[in-house]
Amino acid sequence: MNTTRNADPLQALGLGEAETAVYTTVLRLHRATLDEIAQAVDEPVERVAGLLATLIRLGAVDEAAGEYLARHPAAPVGRMVTERLALLALQSRQIDDMLAAVADLAHDYDSGRAFRTGELRVRSLTGADEIYEAVIALAGRAPRAELVAVLPDRRTAGDFFEKYADMWIHAIKEGDLTSRLIIPVSALGVPAFREAIGLLNRAGAEVRSLDQVPSWFFALGHDAAGLPVQWGASPPEHAYNCSLVQSPVVVGALRALFAELWGRAVPVARPGGTIQVLRLAAQGLSDELIARHLGLSVRTVRARFAEAIAELGANSRFQAGVEASRRSWL
Repeated sequence: MNTTRNADPLQALGLGEAETAVYTTVLRLHRATLDEIAQAVDEPVERVAGLLATLIRLGAVDEAAGEYLARHPAAPVGRMVTERLALLALQSRQIDDMLAAVADLAHDYDSGRAFRTGELRVRSLTGADEIYEAVIALAGRAPRAELVAVLPDRRTAGDFFEKYADMWIHAIKEGDLTSRLIIPVSALGVPAFREAIGLLNRAGAEVRSLDQVPSWFFALGHDAAGLPVQWGASPPEHAYNCSLVQSPVVVGALRALFAELWGRAVPVARPGGTIQVLRLAAQGLSDELIARHLGLSVRTVRARFAEAIAELGANSRFQAGVEASRRSWL
């Protein structure tokens, strides 16, 4: 194997032989006129002028009062190395984008083929236990798959969390699932349910609330989804009977619906200090009195108000207070 380094780093970085010869000459002369450089390299003045212009653009040579002065070799080499590294980084990102695009396109291809061939696997599930076991079994075959779910009413949310919250949290902590969940705002009025939501958040799940959703459903990854036997009905009304559909086309449609609902929903997680400032403000205390009461600076109190407004999707402190009260936070 030949390990000899290229003796000409400028050529290795893409500088042509002619530019390298002119730059080397200027280095040796240190300061010279155009005619002196042309004579030294034995090239026409016009050609040397063009080569010097290239070297000036590269930052290798400076011109002043009709003379050309060589800059330290580290300047052009460093600049060219930086440009090459930036180009490599750009090309690397482009390759990553292409690979990601191929993966998405391949998934679309598989979805279209399944749709055309009528390949649609549907399995009936009866009862909450069977639904949960099916989700965990599918998650085991696709670790870190994202589970997105919608629970449409307070009763469903309460029933499901009372029995399955601990196992759900355990699955997230173990790395079997990542999860996003949409729940009804009404469920936030139940202290035990708020506690379960806090545990889910701390485990790594994301939870948002919405006034109304069209139906309950869930999707695991991009290949499996659960649909109620009657769209729009809560699971308890049908003993949690549902259809487990394994079709990228169906799952894609449900994930698109979930994304639309998720965009309209409000995050449930909230900074711990936010509730304190909202409660004190509801009692009529000023920022200064709230700060004194909590042992904080006025600036921190106002920052917590800003967090509350953003967290609750409000436009003012008054709206934030109304929304927090509606969610039974106060």
